[in-house]
Amino acid sequence: MSSYFNYPDEAMQDELRRIANAIVCPGKGILAADESVGTMGKRLQDIGQENTEENRRKYRQLLFTTDKSIGDYISGVILFHETLYQKSDDGTPFPELLKQRGIIPGIKVDTGVVPLMGTDGEGTTQGLDDLGKRCAQYKKDGCHFAKWRCVLKIQKHTPTYQAIMENANVLARYASICQMNGIVPIVEPEILPDGDHDIVRCQKVTETVLSFVYKALADHHVFLEGTLLKPNMVTGGMSHACKFGPEDVARATVTALQRTVPPAVPGVTFLSGGQSEEEASVNLNAINQCEGKKPWALSFSFGRALQASVLKAWGGKDDNVCAAQEELLKRAKANSQASLGKYQAGTVSGTAGDSGNFVKNHTY
Repeated sequence: MSSYFNYPDEAMQDELRRIANAIVCPGKGILAADESVGTMGKRLQDIGQENTEENRRKYRQLLFTTDKSIGDYISGVILFHETLYQKSDDGTPFPELLKQRGIIPGIKVDTGVVPLMGTDGEGTTQGLDDLGKRCAQYKKDGCHFAKWRCVLKIQKHTPTYQAIMENANVLARYASICQMNGIVPIVEPEILPDGDHDIVRCQKVTETVLSFVYKALADHHVFLEGTLLKPNMVTGGMSHACKFGPEDVARATVTALQRTVPPAVPGVTFLSGGQSEEEASVNLNAINQCEGKKPWALSFSFGRALQASVLKAWGGKDDNVCAAQEELLKRAKANSQASLGKYQAGTVSGTAGDSGNFVKNHTY
């Protein structure tokens, strides 16, 4: 087997490294605002609003016109394709609003999960065919990082070797295409919280999946210093009889990362995985307080755990925009503190702070 290969040239390495490190600079994390049209429709339905392009635009405008101090806590925002090309009421493109706040625009580039034949309800993620062309255009349009989500399930006989291997290879191919176009890939192998498994099973599955992912990234010569990882926190299944505490989650999560994630990776930006806003903040804080070697920044890339209170406070009414933006600022600051291990549980309350955000077989 030939060992000849090429990493990106030095200029590209420097650019990718700079972007990745800016996203996980101390005290900052990512707002995942990349819900698809269908998923955004469910969010709007929950507050009695119709799923129209204008309502989706108005909601994203609310997020992106929040006071500029939001840039003290949020380093990047993941956009959906539609959102990237929308504008505020005064004609300002959304990416420009983010840049004015010191926030880096990113983009969701996968096109969804599809069934994987021969498995027990498992899937793979599609969107590779024209990804190079799309990444080149997204880079021109101001996006500097991307997200690609793969999904694995813990059941009696899953995840299977086939599903783990397939999803790892898809993530690696995506990552290499992004880097060819100067875009930092966020690698997201999400292990769903659905099921009645305990935290030990989740930890072992997480370790196995991540080991496959980093082998695939190595096989595809991906420049690790120009990547970020977006994994699940290690928790018990939502249907498990026992509720595991923050210290249990922290110890299992950090151990899984120590066993699998190379120190060259600049940062880990956890997904919230259906946790309530408060639960996600408390668990992130515990992870950062956990003893042991942690050579990566441990931060957040939350969607529902940053937006649940925002949506509830807004309710689709113009008069509530400021109140909703205050909710975003409060929870963003809480997660900023949690990413530094300085959040005090219960000090931030939101209109939906303790409400669970779990959705069975969640899709974006």
